[in-house]
Amino acid sequence: MKKTTQVAADRAYDQTKTVLPTEVARGVYMQNAPSLRALKLMHLMIGKAGGRMADDTRHEMRLSDIRKIEGMAHHDQESLKPLFAELRGATIIYDEPEKKRWSIGGLLDQGMVDYRHELTGDVLVSWYFGRMFRDMAEESNHWAILDRQTAFAMTSKYSVLLFQYFASLQGLKHKTGEVFTVPQLRAMLGIEQGKSKRFADLNRNILKPAISEINQLSRFTLTATPRKIGRTVASVEISWEPKPDPTATKRELDSPKVGRKARRNGRAETPVVAFPALAASAMPSRGRPSPRPTAAARIST
Repeated sequence: MKKTTQVAADRAYDQTKTVLPTEVARGVYMQNAPSLRALKLMHLMIGKAGGRMADDTRHEMRLSDIRKIEGMAHHDQESLKPLFAELRGATIIYDEPEKKRWSIGGLLDQGMVDYRHELTGDVLVSWYFGRMFRDMAEESNHWAILDRQTAFAMTSKYSVLLFQYFASLQGLKHKTGEVFTVPQLRAMLGIEQGKSKRFADLNRNILKPAISEINQLSRFTLTATPRKIGRTVASVEISWEPKPDPTATKRELDSPKVGRKARRNGRAETPVVAFPALAASAMPSRGRPSPRPTAAARIST
C-alpha cells in the first residue's frame, strides 16, 4: 500500500497542492486548534516538507514564501512568534483501536527564525516537526491532496478545518456523506469551550458560513442536514459532491477578494460613483446645465 510520504514525494513538482496525512486533515485528532493564519502556516510548512515530513530533520523556507499567502503579506519575524506558539501548543491525540493504544504529542517540536539579514528581506524560517506528527506521517497510508489556493483564500479557521476534512474523503468511492454528533462536530471544528453552546448559534455563526465559503472556493459542494431526536439536534449529516464544472470556482479564486463575501451571499456589488450626481433642483428643465457662478459673481451677490 502506498504511503502518504511517498505520495508527497511524487508530487514535489506541484507547488499548488499540499499532501496532508488524513490523520491531520481530519482534525478530530487535534486539540487547541490553531487560528486561521497559523493553520495556513501549517499547510505551507507541511507542503514545503513534502516527502520529508516524517524525517527527523530541520525544514526551511523564507519569510517571502509566507508573505505570498493571501492575508499574510505583512508578516515579519516578530509577528510569526504567536503563530509558531499556536502550532507548538496544538495537541494531537491519536487513538489506534486495532492496536489497543493511544498516544499524545505535538505537531511542532521547535521553530526558529534567523533575522540577521532582515534589512535585506532575507529572513530564514526553519522548524522541526514533533515526534508525534512524524510518527503519524510515517505510518499514514491515507492522504488528502489540498489545493493551496483554496485553503489560503479562506477567511475562517472553521472553513479551513472543514475543507481539509472533506478533502480527505474525496478519493473514497461509494461514500457521499459523513454523520457527526454535535460534540464530534465541535471537536473537529476546534470550537472553543463556551462558544456557540446552542446548536442554532453554532449553525448560524460557524457551520453555515464555513459551508458557504467552501462551496464558493472549492471543487466540491457541501450540504448539511441536522438530525433531531425530539426537538434537539443530536447529529448533523454533511454530504458532498464534486462540482461537474469548476470553472466558476477557478474564476472566483483568480478574482480579487474584494466583494467576494457579497458575491457568496448573492448580493450585487455596489458600484463606486466617481462624482455625485447633480441634484434635481440644479438641473434646468431644458437644455444644458447652467455653469457654476464665478467667485466674483458669488461675492457680488
